[in-house]
Amino acid sequence: MRAQPTKDEFSRALGVNLHRLRLERGLSQERLAHMAGIAAYTYQKFEKGESKPETPMNPRLFTLIAIAEVLEVSLDQIIPADWPDLRHR
Repeated sequence: MRAQPTKDEFSRALGVNLHRLRLERGLSQERLAHMAGIAAYTYQKFEKGESKPETPMNPRLFTLIAIAEVLEVSLDQIIPADWPDLRHR
């Protein structure tokens, strides 16, 4: 059985997915952020897997939906398949 990722690992994998999908569509971070209605700095942190330095990202659901709409993908193409166990914070 494979171990569940930590919040940090999950956030980094989510950031990698965002980065890959953005590049595949030829968008800059600034353009994608503008189209999704979020600050460029916020989006830049998402691609690093962070919210604040050394804090795993925790984007709002509607923010992820807006990003998915700009990228023209479903949420399951952005969110990593292996989730961290959040029941025991």
